[in-house]
Amino acid sequence: MNRRSLSTALGLGVLLLVALPFLLSQGLLNAAIQMLIAALFACAYNVLCGQAGMLSFGHAAYFGVGAFATIHAMNAFAGTGLLPTPLLPLAGAAAGLVIGAIAGWFATQRTGTYFAMITLAIAELLHSLAPHLKSLFGGEAGVSGMRMPSLGVTFGSTTQVYYLVLAWVLACLALLYFFTRTPLGRLALGLRENSHRLAFLGYDVHKLGVMVFAISAMFSGIAGGLQVLNNEAANYVVFDAAVSAAVVLNTYIGGTKVFLGPALGAALMTFFGYAVSDLTRSWLLYQGVLFVLVMMFMPDGLAGLATKAAALRRRHGGAALLPVLLVALAAGAACSAGVAGIVESLHRTFSPDGRAPVPPLAWAGAIALLAAGAALVWTVRRLLARLEGRADRPAAALPAAEGEPA
Repeated sequence: MNRRSLSTALGLGVLLLVALPFLLSQGLLNAAIQMLIAALFACAYNVLCGQAGMLSFGHAAYFGVGAFATIHAMNAFAGTGLLPTPLLPLAGAAAGLVIGAIAGWFATQRTGTYFAMITLAIAELLHSLAPHLKSLFGGEAGVSGMRMPSLGVTFGSTTQVYYLVLAWVLACLALLYFFTRTPLGRLALGLRENSHRLAFLGYDVHKLGVMVFAISAMFSGIAGGLQVLNNEAANYVVFDAAVSAAVVLNTYIGGTKVFLGPALGAALMTFFGYAVSDLTRSWLLYQGVLFVLVMMFMPDGLAGLATKAAALRRRHGGAALLPVLLVALAAGAACSAGVAGIVESLHRTFSPDGRAPVPPLAWAGAIALLAAGAALVWTVRRLLARLEGRADRPAAALPAAEGEPA
């Protein structure tokens, strides 16, 4: 996809986001707010993980710090607020930046697995301390607040909150993209590829790591502040390891090598949670299965898959690729239905809430769908191999077109 097509697609995407309140119910609009916040959090995390190559298992710490800083700023001066409501996420940004710089100074003393374990330990430390520091974190009940009117807007409706969150998310994504083009952003790539060479060239690798860590934590704090603006409350659960795990999962499912890949993964997985959690209690298992499959067969994530599909289209043409796409969609649908049938049958059989027999026909149907999906996957691989084989054949070996001399 060339730059002009990409700009057009981004413009259409922004217009769609602006029009969403006119297209969705209030419940779905709240889900859209959560998708935007998750997208910003994943892109902020990807600055550290994808850009600098530092895998953090405790980024919920900075999301949570930003959330509590925002709720305390909201309650300051007897509830009038430390800042106007539209600027409250700046409190989350400041807290995330400060705590991120301190934690980053310790964490970046080590690399690889040791770095990941230090980040996890910092997050777990905050998660353990939060219930006991009631003056800061409110104990089990958490801390609640209220959005105050500002600039003639009450911020009392979901639509007004959606537009506020959308403005912040778009601005932060633009700043994050700008960061990737700055000298520091380019040096972050050096941290990922070869930190020893950076040190040999005279750069302070530890200082660079702390700066990248702090920037990632700052934007994570903004995401936590937006969560508070939406919910008007914060609880120590925001420090939970599940929040850190979710952002890692979302980022890798979307793809770490494309700037908006983590945003895509976060939006899709958040919507998946809203859509499926009411239908089955096994929805977390489906998330785990999807993550394993992506890591095994699509290590570049969904964005990487889209990039490869675009490359195939340029090489072979849309007409030649259409049958492959249709068979691939059928394979995905059959495999998904088969896996869902087997998982739900197992849940119904072994659930402690009340076991119920599953008809043999249901088992047979689920297994048959899974087998059909596997056969279609094999067919897709054969079709792709045939396309690649035709593209690699020399022109002289191709049959002459009708009406042309052989």
